[in-house]
Amino acid sequence: MDFASTTNSFIGEEFSSLKGINDKLVSKEFEQCTFKNCSFSECTFSKCMFIDCVFEDCHFSLVKFTGSTFLETVFKKSKFVGIDWSKTDSTRNLQFIDCELAHSGFSFMKVPNLVLKNSIAKEVDFMEADCSDANFEGTDFEKSKFHQTNLTKANFNNAFNYAIDFNNNTLKGAKFSMPEAVSLLRGLDIVLKDNF
Repeated sequence: MDFASTTNSFIGEEFSSLKGINDKLVSKEFEQCTFKNCSFSECTFSKCMFIDCVFEDCHFSLVKFTGSTFLETVFKKSKFVGIDWSKTDSTRNLQFIDCELAHSGFSFMKVPNLVLKNSIAKEVDFMEADCSDANFEGTDFEKSKFHQTNLTKANFNNAFNYAIDFNNNTLKGAKFSMPEAVSLLRGLDIVLKDNF
């Protein structure tokens, strides 16, 4: 990647079509930067900071964000495979819009106001995470795990394929839409009858 080794801080820069394989960035800071059509396959971002940055059409496969910070960061039309977000140092107001997340994890994290909108979240782990006030509108949660997850006031309108046991998660004030909301009854020992 074309990050000058002697430069540790980037402000208002635009990076396009970067290709990195097994690269490692340490203690780099990016503020109000834009990344477009970049691929970071198996890269490591160690103790890096991203503030008010935008990633669009980027690919993150088995990337490690060890000790890195993401504040007000937006990901658009990007793909994530095998990312353990719990290894980050801190996050605030993460947004994933029209993205694909697979085999990734937010377990035990505090990610209030998380936006995961109109995306595919396949086999994503939210176990014991604080996802209060999250916006999950229109997202496919196929095989994703919610257990002891704080989903207070989370928005699941038009989301689907989620399996959420309301006996083991906090759902106060959460929003759901039909017909997918019926899936919330699966954990109960009841029989549902379709009269139509």
